[in-house]
Amino acid sequence: MRILDGVIADRGSKYAVAGGPCASEDAAKAFIKELKKNKKFSKATHNTWGLLLEGAPIKNDDGEAGAGMVILRMLEREGLQNHIVVVTRWFGGKHLGGDRFRHVQEAVRIYLQDLNENGGP
Repeated sequence: MRILDGVIADRGSKYAVAGGPCASEDAAKAFIKELKKNKKFSKATHNTWGLLLEGAPIKNDDGEAGAGMVILRMLEREGLQNHIVVVTRWFGGKHLGGDRFRHVQEAVRIYLQDLNENGGP
């Protein structure tokens, strides 16, 4: 499990991104459960994720409507299958509007860059 913490901060909200190899929806649920064993991540406002599987993309917005689709689109562009990416947000008290989608995109971009520079899936 690769975790990049504190990748973005805006108006009190903080973001992290995590990911790793994942081959099924059950494995994705287990990945999220493992991530939430870290108390910090279990207390997050949103743990949004996306996973491209052969023939069936899976996503979970975890209350951040539309964020899972943003993650899936980026995974599709990258051609990264069987690898879950989770964007975590701790709400800082101020609504971010459309900026929250840009932050999700940027968090995934940071993750993918780290993955490419420091060893693939």
